Amino acid sequence: MASAADVKELRQQTGAGMLDCKKALEEAGGDMDRAVELLRVKGQASAAKRADRGTSEGVVASYIHANKKVGAMVEVQCETDFVARNEDFQAFAYDVALHVAAASPTHVATEDIPEEEIANERRVFEEKAKEDGKPDNVVERIVDGQVAKWAKDRALMEQEHVNVDKHDSKTIEQLRQDAVAKLGENIVISRFSVFRVGE
Repeated sequence: MASAADVKELRQQTGAGMLDCKKALEEAGGDMDRAVELLRVKGQASAAKRADRGTSEGVVASYIHANKKVGAMVEVQCETDFVARNEDFQAFAYDVALHVAAASPTHVATEDIPEEEIANERRVFEEKAKEDGKPDNVVERIVDGQVAKWAKDRALMEQEHVNVDKHDSKTIEQLRQDAVAKLGENIVISRFSVFRVGE
């Protein structure tokens, strides 16, 4: 039987509902780390279920660096105005804007990168691999890995949040899934812009 204090602690750590926390603790035999893991898995499953639901509400969040020379704006959508006004939702949107300003992604997701850009990078990596004298039978495998890494570095959803201490080295997609699980609505990062003085 999970104690009320443990349930409360788990709720504070995860933002999950009281009943879910109680069930997770019981299933984990009182092991707090295992209970957190169970709730994360459940949250990711519920995020996948909500992915098809429409998002017509949301916020535009902004972050401007202390030197006033770098800033970012991001549009984050949700299903209802109620969630759009929620502090946790707005904090998530702000955290994404902060990350965008610091990490300068070029696209929201890897699927958004135009085929032409990917083809150009592939050619560059192929030429480099051949110049390095790599055998033809391994060039394709090497190039596939390099292209995947290049795309991942450019896509916002694949990047680890710049504030690793606060966000435990989670990617923006993992943080989005956590927000979906906590707020109970589909959440979509639809677009962003970065502004730098002199660029």
